Amino acid sequence: MLRLFSKRPDRYFSADEQKRIVAAIQHAERRTSGELRVFIESRCRFVDPLRRAHEIFGGLKMYETAARNAVLVYIAMKDRQLAVFGDEGIHQRVGSAFWNQEVQQMLQHFNKNNYTEGIVQIVTEIGEALAQHFPYDEQTDKNELPDDIVFGK
Repeated sequence: MLRLFSKRPDRYFSADEQKRIVAAIQHAERRTSGELRVFIESRCRFVDPLRRAHEIFGGLKMYETAARNAVLVYIAMKDRQLAVFGDEGIHQRVGSAFWNQEVQQMLQHFNKNNYTEGIVQIVTEIGEALAQHFPYDEQTDKNELPDDIVFGK
C-alpha cells in the first residue's frame, strides 16, 4: 500500500510559502486543460527519484486525466532528490530534454536554498508548456485533480 500523506505539512514550508506554491499551480491551470501536482517528502531511499515519482503519479491516480496531460513535480527534501514526471500526452509533445532542463533550473534555486522560488518557477514553466499544447477551453475544461501540495512522510 502506498502511504502518501504526512501529518506535518509545515515541516519544510511555511503557510505563506505553501500558499504561493498552490497559487502558482492554480494560476498555471487556469490557462490549460493540463493538471499539475507537487509532492514533497523527506526521503527517497533506495529508489531512483524518477521511479518514485512514477509510483506516486499512479498512487495519486494522475493517469486518469482525459488528455493524459498531468505532471507531477516530486521532491525528497532531506535526500535532495527531485524529478518531474509527465503523462504520455504532454511527454510526447515536450520530450525528455524539456523535463531535464526544468529539473536543472529548479536545482539552481535549490542549491541556493530558494526552495519555494524553485517550485514556483517550475510550476509556472510547466504551466506554459501545458497551455501551449493543451489550451484551456471554458466549454469543456474541469479541474480533474486537486491543486493542493501533497506531503509524504
